[in-house]
Amino acid sequence: MVTIDWRIRRIGQTVFTVWAVITLSFALVRLMPGSIMGSMVSRLAQQGYNPAQIRELIDSRLTIDPDQPIPAAYAEYTINMLQGNLGESVYYAEPVVDILARALPWTLFVLSWAVFISFFIGIAVGALMAYWEGGKLDVGLTSYAVVIGSIPYYVLAILLLIFLAYHGPFPSSGRQPAGVEPGFTWVYISGIIEHAALPIISMLVASGVASLGMRGNSIRVLGEDYLRVARLRGLSDIRISTQYVSRNAILPMYTTFLISIGEMFGGSVVLEQVFQYRGLGFYLFSALNQRDYPLMMGGFVVITVAIVIALLIADLTYSLVDPRAGGQNNESY
Repeated sequence: MVTIDWRIRRIGQTVFTVWAVITLSFALVRLMPGSIMGSMVSRLAQQGYNPAQIRELIDSRLTIDPDQPIPAAYAEYTINMLQGNLGESVYYAEPVVDILARALPWTLFVLSWAVFISFFIGIAVGALMAYWEGGKLDVGLTSYAVVIGSIPYYVLAILLLIFLAYHGPFPSSGRQPAGVEPGFTWVYISGIIEHAALPIISMLVASGVASLGMRGNSIRVLGEDYLRVARLRGLSDIRISTQYVSRNAILPMYTTFLISIGEMFGGSVVLEQVFQYRGLGFYLFSALNQRDYPLMMGGFVVITVAIVIALLIADLTYSLVDPRAGGQNNESY
């Protein structure tokens, strides 16, 4: 019963966080100094709309009636958000949901590959560093991991853009090959991979942090009493390293794995702008530049909800991955 109550409480915290994000986005539109709606009025007026058309467009695109009292406007805004009505983009003149629905799969494609590759490399390298602790390989890989983990992803992205795109074989912008009909053909699929390669490599800086975490976990596990017992039983080094050390050292990385998904969502905002990769981050950055508030708030809500859900999954499933956690009052992060 305690475990069930704890899980209900965690789900309640998640719901509260999502509600807080929706409330914050409403406050950004309605209460922020400088009048966001006034900025939209000026922009639409410059585009040649008359006052009646401007009022109608603001009402439809922001899903807020500026003449409504704040409580009524907040209730209507919240209902629209929960129904998936994020308003209409001022700059692109189409529903925000449609823009994000087109962009999200491309961001998820890059993120999924970046996360899995970075942690596969990090776990493998970290295990080697722990096995030869204090040796030349450990010192060299630790130094390399520290340097790689210290480089901001956007700096690495710019370097890759210069050397591997402008002076190399990879495309410098876009998300799919130009002039190729979309479909399950090798030309189209290989073109997608080529366009996504540099953003994925830029995100692999997380592998340096993952390798250091895996190294620390492995060293801690190597000092456990049950490993001494395993050696006394005459078990081989391969069996001890695979069935005892690696499995137990990987367990704490599970939480880091899920949290990194949310962190990479935030990193995609700048990274996709550098490579002009039209994913979720690209449109969010574009919304900031164009002061496209409906699109900005929609992207902000989607990214925040993704991070919150990742943390919730980490908490609710960690006890299944590691039974020692017990699933009781043990936030996994």
